[in-house]
Amino acid sequence: MPISSAPSTSLSFYSSSLFHTSPFHPPRSLLCPLRPHAPKAGAGGAALAVRSELATLPVLSFSGEKVGEASLDLRSAPLETARAVVHRGLVTSLQNKRRGTASTLTRSEVSGGGKKPYPQKKTGRARRGSQRTPLRPGGGVIFGPKPKDWSVKMNRKERRLALSTAIASAAAAEDAEAFVIEDFEDGFRAGPKTREFVEALKRWGLDPKEKVAFMMTEVPQNVLLSCRNIGTVKVLTPRTLNLFDVLDAKNLVFTKSAVEYLNSAYGADAEDDEDIESEEDDDVFYCFLGLKVLVGVSRFC
Repeated sequence: MPISSAPSTSLSFYSSSLFHTSPFHPPRSLLCPLRPHAPKAGAGGAALAVRSELATLPVLSFSGEKVGEASLDLRSAPLETARAVVHRGLVTSLQNKRRGTASTLTRSEVSGGGKKPYPQKKTGRARRGSQRTPLRPGGGVIFGPKPKDWSVKMNRKERRLALSTAIASAAAAEDAEAFVIEDFEDGFRAGPKTREFVEALKRWGLDPKEKVAFMMTEVPQNVLLSCRNIGTVKVLTPRTLNLFDVLDAKNLVFTKSAVEYLNSAYGADAEDDEDIESEEDDDVFYCFLGLKVLVGVSRFC
């Protein structure tokens, strides 16, 4: 079913136009002009169905005045599968965050209960062979949770496509604000001030009570200290960029460097190199490599 004719989903707190569609008012992301992406040969010689969505965002100064425009050109999934790709990426992200360490003791693992509590007969009570029975307080648990791996496998290209599709759709949504701001580090050079950051949000036309996600490549210390006490503000960097925070925010604010990074990493001209891995994968690899080095050193000590 095409995205434009799908009814509203139960995930109403997501602000992306992928989750706020109506058969009478299709989102602006579906009406804006698309620049077709160069087809690439896939399995059997078929071209990969990936399109490029161009969004023009206004550039605002720290005082709230419009000083220019910036283009956000990201890859997007086709209309027929965009909702499914984003949903799969969101479920995968939330599933992989589950630790799965909950564990209960069965009747065979509870201490005690080796002796029969009382004789089988002539007591007038129900027969009982152990105090570890689940029917007694302190006994074992029936069908309780055990350590489990909840992780779900998702291809890297599909995961990146889900993220870029969500950003492109949210940036072009009519019911949300998306714009670019100039570097505002100088506004907080005197020191961190939460009140000044709230006033800056109002100058940019944002409601401090609505969730907003700031996408920045580098976060100055005074800016981070000024907004960390605001519960509706989320600061995302290339290392912490994730699908849930993008969909959960009603408004998106980019810096110029963040737009350049997104266009280069998730844009139409981004290279699909199998050797390119995400920051998280690099962290896991180096952590594993460090453990191997420590184990190897310990053998010779």
